[in-house]
This record gives sequence, structure tokens and C-alpha cells, in this order.
Amino acid sequence: MKRQFNAQRLDVQAFAEDAAQLSGQAELRGFARLSEEAGGRGGERPVTWSAQGELLNPRHVHPEVWLHLNASTVLPLTCQRCLEPVDIPLAVDRSFRFVADEQTAAAQDDEAEEDLLALSRAFDLLDLVEDELLMEVPVVPRHETCPAPVRLSAADPDFEEAAPAENPFAALKGLKVGKD
Repeated sequence: MKRQFNAQRLDVQAFAEDAAQLSGQAELRGFARLSEEAGGRGGERPVTWSAQGELLNPRHVHPEVWLHLNASTVLPLTCQRCLEPVDIPLAVDRSFRFVADEQTAAAQDDEAEEDLLALSRAFDLLDLVEDELLMEVPVVPRHETCPAPVRLSAADPDFEEAAPAENPFAALKGLKVGKD
């Protein structure tokens, strides 16, 4: 009999032992931090994800527990060039190796090429999906080609009409005692 798995309380070890798969789709508004990045826009947009567990070297004393994750969405952001809305596609395809605890993960992190996480019987897979998608958000979102011409200068007519400031050293020059 196959075990049932819950994405928000995932027993990662059992998930890997069964080579199980989970997938789903949720609205963007269900991911608070992603929704905040989008400024609350596009809450109905789908976030699609899938995960597969894998146990490597199952007969070894310490078999390796792996989780393979795929996730994608389209995040509505603001172009930093033209300040118009821009849809940024985000996609994640990562694998994670699980270790016994946080200390082991920290100790092995420098030498490991893969991402390490601590084993848990109540792992929140949807939090991992959100974390990974957040890391894909560009620092400076922008269109490949902006739909409107980008204004590259700013002019303030009041600034141009303002009288030039008096030189602060002009008053000191008047105080100078002559040395003739």
C-alpha cells in the first residue's frame, strides 16, 4: 500500500524511500512573500510545482535522501527602466540532499556542490517552493524592450529659473584688510 503525503507536512525520509511524487498548483496569493514582491497584483496567477523523492545507496548504512523540485510562475513586477508593468517568468529546477540535522548541513555545506537541508518529518514543501522562486526574482526587473520610449533626463523648470546662489566667500573678501 502506498503512503499518502502532504506537501505542507512532508515526511522527507518516507517520501524518498517510496520514490514518491507530488505536484500541485496554487494561486500566487497563497504565497505571501511572492505576492508581496508583486505588490499584491496577479494574485490569481498559478504557481505550479512538482517534487520527487529519491533514495540513493538504499543498502548503505546512511543512504542519501534526495528531493528534486520543479516550480514555475509568472510574477507581475514593475520595470525599473520605464516604470510600466512587466511579467517576469520564474522557473526552478533544483535538487536537494537531506542530512540528519542542521549541524551536519552546516558542516558539509562548504564541501558539497548540492544544496543541503535538514531531514524533517513535517517539512513544508510549499515554503521551499516559495523560497526557491523568491531567489529567482531579478534584482532589477525590466522589459527586454520597453513598450514606451524611456525618458532618460529630468528637467525642473523652477530650478532653471532660480537665481544663482551668492558665493559665500564674496562676503569674506569684503572683510579682507588691505596689505598695501
